Amino acid sequence: MGRRLTESGTVCSTREAADRLGVSLRTVQLWSEAGLLRAWKTPGGHRRILNASIDELLKRRTGVGARRAPGGNFQVLVVEDEPDFRQLFELHLRSWQLPIHLSTAPSGFDALLQIGASQPDLLITDLRMPGIDGFEMLRSLKASGAIGELEIIVVTALTEHTIAERGGLPPGVTVLYKPLRFAELRQRLDQLLEHWQRAAVG
Repeated sequence: MGRRLTESGTVCSTREAADRLGVSLRTVQLWSEAGLLRAWKTPGGHRRILNASIDELLKRRTGVGARRAPGGNFQVLVVEDEPDFRQLFELHLRSWQLPIHLSTAPSGFDALLQIGASQPDLLITDLRMPGIDGFEMLRSLKASGAIGELEIIVVTALTEHTIAERGGLPPGVTVLYKPLRFAELRQRLDQLLEHWQRAAVG
């Protein structure tokens, strides 16, 4: 129903793609903007998704949950391609024993999959990564409208000048420079948690 054959193969609507993937329409838009789903728009402005790309994404999504973690904790997603630095994040954040649920992703691609399945409260990300880098990931989030609901901390070795040359960052993004002083990250995380807890109560 609703599928048609094109030169590229069978396609479906955004709604059908959302039903197949078990996600929202906005998530399909996010994944399409990021190139995770191969899609195009008809002359009438309707998005069409290639079914083969949905099949590929379903395989890649194995193990990515679609629910928030139990307990209602503050959801933190760390995106870092360097395994040693990613582990360092985990060690520090877990040692602080804060009311957070921590997830990690090794690439912008995997991060977008996780955000589509269950959007975090805080995204901590590197900028320079292979494949979909931090700049492209943030542009995809902005294009889909998801960025307005995210607190974002960028951790990078890039200079302000280089960041500006790459198109800059969305308003409100906190930038921490490498080598990272984890005390700075802890201070910012404490501020966000205090605000989040006040909002939850009131």
